[in-house]
Amino acid sequence: MNNFPLQPMHDPKLNSLLSALHLASPALPVGGFAYSQGLEQAIEDRWVTNMEQAYIWIRDGLLLNLARQELPWWLHCYEAASQQQWDALREGNQQLSAMRETAELRLESLQMGYSMAKLFAQWPSAQALAALQDVTWSYPAAYAALAACTSVEKETALVAYLWSWVENQVLAAIKTVPLGQIEGQQLLHRLKEDIVAACVVAQATSTAEAGSAPVGLALASARHETQYSRLFRS
Repeated sequence: MNNFPLQPMHDPKLNSLLSALHLASPALPVGGFAYSQGLEQAIEDRWVTNMEQAYIWIRDGLLLNLARQELPWWLHCYEAASQQQWDALREGNQQLSAMRETAELRLESLQMGYSMAKLFAQWPSAQALAALQDVTWSYPAAYAALAACTSVEKETALVAYLWSWVENQVLAAIKTVPLGQIEGQQLLHRLKEDIVAACVVAQATSTAEAGSAPVGLALASARHETQYSRLFRS
């Protein structure tokens, strides 16, 4: 058996891709699997009862809420971290925390942000983030900042973030609509184009113009806080 000496990998594109895959991995211990972001209540209220309705719910959340409101501030946090502008990063983090529609959605973001921040110290290039002990991290800000500090290219990082969000939503639909595994894969295929569209909208929207009015999401999430029997925390 031949033994080949391992050589350090210095290809920036491969390193960036590996970091993006790592951040998008369901094995990342941030607890995203525990949340449905209002989808469970929409299913309980019979707003979502089949694959087509699940697609519309996820697509609308992606294009009408995330792309127009959250993602412009996600990009702000990415740029701030990449330039080591920590005050600007703090501002973006505060905005992302403040724009949650309900108490449970805000708690979700803060709990996942806390879990993400615990991982900063494991990344050699993110030690400056680990040193920001005064920040109560929201999840999107923590994700964007870590992606920037680990040199994941901006568009790749944004796609990875949205893919993990979409994947969690589809898994929630598989469990609770319920849908089959094949239908879940069909949903993921359909949502790929919507992820690309969301990235385009987000990059064309300034933080001054960022905003949305997800009334249905807010109602579903508020009702979910008192739902009698549930699998998810949001």
